[in-house]
Amino acid sequence: MTPPERPTNESVATLLEALPYIREFHGRTVVIKYGGAAMRDPALTEAFATDIVLLKHVGINPVIVHGGGPEITEFMERLGMEVKFVEGLRVSDAETVEVAKMVLLGKVNADILLRLRRHGAEAVGLGGEDGGLFDVRPVENSEKVGFVGEIEHVNVEVIDHVAEDYVPVIASVGADRDGNSYNINADEAAGKVAAALGAFKAIFLTDVAGWLADAGDEESLVSRATVAEVEEALLGVEGGMRPKLQACADAIRGGTEFAHIIDGRVPHSLLLELFTDAGVGTMVTP
Repeated sequence: MTPPERPTNESVATLLEALPYIREFHGRTVVIKYGGAAMRDPALTEAFATDIVLLKHVGINPVIVHGGGPEITEFMERLGMEVKFVEGLRVSDAETVEVAKMVLLGKVNADILLRLRRHGAEAVGLGGEDGGLFDVRPVENSEKVGFVGEIEHVNVEVIDHVAEDYVPVIASVGADRDGNSYNINADEAAGKVAAALGAFKAIFLTDVAGWLADAGDEESLVSRATVAEVEEALLGVEGGMRPKLQACADAIRGGTEFAHIIDGRVPHSLLLELFTDAGVGTMVTP
């Protein structure tokens, strides 16, 4: 019988490096926007689930916010529905929103709950309509994009109540006071949730190393920036990074202490950011 491998000094050093962060973050709330490859690649989805379970068991309060754009597009195409975007927003009639709710709550959210439970953490799925979690209004260019909304208010009591015993997993859909349902950008939702909770950190998983000064050059990573520097640069940022940077600014301006954009293609990047001295990705500070 082959004896088990003995732990190395490197393993011990890693645990010791994590210890002061675990102590500092104990009892704190961390809002994680889950998306990109981390939500599509089977190995990465498992790694993400184990990361969340570890956070919960060391006394950190994770709150997950997710979208599911590729899955929505796939289902729309199966149903023969037109898929169209304007200024980065999915053009959404009432039928599109119903498909989005079905996919986000009925499939994506449910899959996350099952995976977390399998790895040892009980979780509760929420949409913006549950308990009046989100008050939503149409975006400014709603005449072009239809039922796409932005969040006016987050009912934190709903999240706090769930988070006492479970991991809240929030889908980025919601309704206005008249009962009309809307798609919501998941980055925006995560930023607004983090701000409303006064979270210690808001972390955005994406498919690049972080905020790149030159979008085509991964060596141009901006490892640290103030919220003022982010807001000054926003007009010159295009593509999917812009809503993430705006969400970081929203979170910080709302009272979140730190916001991070990290590479979800790297297994356990969440733990690397939280529990190592070097960290990964981009950190936004007040």
